[in-house]
Amino acid sequence: MSVLRLSVVEYLNARPLVVGLDRRADRFSVEFDVPSRCAARLHEGSADLGTIPSVEYLRGDGYRVVPGVAIGCDGPVASVAIFSARPIERVRTLALDIHSRTSVALARILCARYFSIAPEMRPMPQDPSAMLRACDAAVVIGDAALFFDHAAAGVEKIDLGDAWRAFTGLPFVFAFWAGRRGRVTPDDVRALQAARDEAVASPDAVASSFFPDDAARAARGARYLRDNVIYGFSERQLQGVNRFYREAAELSLVPGYREPEFY
Repeated sequence: MSVLRLSVVEYLNARPLVVGLDRRADRFSVEFDVPSRCAARLHEGSADLGTIPSVEYLRGDGYRVVPGVAIGCDGPVASVAIFSARPIERVRTLALDIHSRTSVALARILCARYFSIAPEMRPMPQDPSAMLRACDAAVVIGDAALFFDHAAAGVEKIDLGDAWRAFTGLPFVFAFWAGRRGRVTPDDVRALQAARDEAVASPDAVASSFFPDDAARAARGARYLRDNVIYGFSERQLQGVNRFYREAAELSLVPGYREPEFY
């Protein structure tokens, strides 16, 4: 059996999905990258399985999803936000993190459906300070959003996980394992689920390993993994995904609506 090539988001919140997989080098090889690149590698065929932004499932063909494992939230997520220098209803220009796919689509949906604004959207490199110098507000994701000191910068932080739940009453799923039909075995699924379970039981160890030289960030990261991120994929999470897909399709952000299919 050939080694399964995994493309994994490089942020802290994805590390719980690969804990212990280094002990299965006979079956898994892991490469870390930004979310947009994880999706691109799966689409181009240089990865067999990726922690892809959930919106990218609709931009691929013939994918299946690993059941029971995702990166999501049910309320505040802390690591996906609009940082705004003015009240959200007065935002006219919005910088978009070029590393993001799902969070950009989420921001577009919330602007149209929840905040009732239509700002000019400007894709930009991930740099909160530079983005806010160029625009009224900025969509920032991952560790950059988690650790950006918005109070010191004099801007408001609008948590997009919190806004989605206020809008829909549902959880949000930012990413999940997806791959091509026939490449993932039942043993692989069990191994990926076991990695998730091992990490969820030890958030302090995961965060300390990710920030070995920064105790303060490790402590903040552990709280985030414990209190903000949900790593399951229950029926309630699936309802959130399907609502997101319908909203995205209605706004022509994706080719069309379809529900996820699982291994």
